[in-house]
Amino acid sequence: MSSPTLYLDGGYLAKNPAWHVEESAWKARQVLCMLRQSGVAPKTVCDVGCGAGEVLKQLRENLDTECDFWGYDISPQAIALAKTRASDRIHFELADVGQETDRFFDLILVLDVIEHLPDYFSFLQKIKERGVNKIFHIPLDLSVQTLLRKNGLVKRREMYAHLHYFSKETALRTLKDAGYEVLDYFYTPRSIEFGSTPGQMLLKLPRKLLFAIGKDFTVRFLGGFSLLVLAR
Repeated sequence: MSSPTLYLDGGYLAKNPAWHVEESAWKARQVLCMLRQSGVAPKTVCDVGCGAGEVLKQLRENLDTECDFWGYDISPQAIALAKTRASDRIHFELADVGQETDRFFDLILVLDVIEHLPDYFSFLQKIKERGVNKIFHIPLDLSVQTLLRKNGLVKRREMYAHLHYFSKETALRTLKDAGYEVLDYFYTPRSIEFGSTPGQMLLKLPRKLLFAIGKDFTVRFLGGFSLLVLAR
């Protein structure tokens, strides 16, 4: 997996000391919702770019007791955090999963990863043959609201190291162009669940109300949502 030095030298950890653990239970719930509605019941799960490993820990508590979990990350700081959550069925490795040749998984999780990668298209092609089903979580940074604000997208680059910005349409087209079959998808309301800045708090109620009326319009206009996609 390609990555800037930010993930190797501790720079990302300095900006995000909890490595987004506070969102892990919520992300795991989104994954579980997708698995339930699609009827997918994996026996082996791989989390690419697993960070602190809390998503796998949450899934371990809710999936089949015989399911094995593997987390990969290229950041030494992330794996150090993740290994505190290791167990007999949760394994973490400091490695590029694209270079692994001896493991195949029922389900590969790619949660908030591709927007960080300089060459995400090659990455998508590399992991395609490494598992049966994949679940992607992709932030939809492109909206009218972020484009109208001078630093709307720059903030995501500086704070979260987002190198690429997606809409629902470009995210789905990217997966299809990389050879994936999109099976299902739905929006996830991250800004409604976790928005804490003054701007996010101001938009929380309008986002919630408008989303109930028109999902696509609200996402395109106000932003603050991500897309969870099941593909193979």
